[in-house]
Amino acid sequence: MTAHQALLPPGWKRPRGYANGVAATGRMVFTAGVVGWDAEERFVSPDLAGQFRQVLANTLAILAEAGAGPEHIVRMTWYVTSRDEYLASLPAIGEAYRDLIGRNFPAMAVAEVVALVEAEAKIEIETIAVVPEA
Repeated sequence: MTAHQALLPPGWKRPRGYANGVAATGRMVFTAGVVGWDAEERFVSPDLAGQFRQVLANTLAILAEAGAGPEHIVRMTWYVTSRDEYLASLPAIGEAYRDLIGRNFPAMAVAEVVALVEAEAKIEIETIAVVPEA
């Protein structure tokens, strides 16, 4: 069950893979910036696409601790260290997203940054989920 609604003003073209805005009610769950390392803090992949898949898996593990799943995600902010690598990786990113998140398209932003605190990290994602009240 979800308690959120994608916001699409009349006459606007529907965005691909994200929502322009989301209205939600329920208990809010926030993640920190999540990077693509495993439970031992070892990066699982040297490339952005591989790290992205691990970021999503890590994010879902964190959300599960609060009883949230991918269907409850309402907002994601992605920080990437290379716009070019991000764009070149879109097919693999899309596949990982579909595999782990499914057809939930939250409000999103992607920003290129000079670097992330973890030197090996190529992507870091902050997530907000809203779990409906029982």
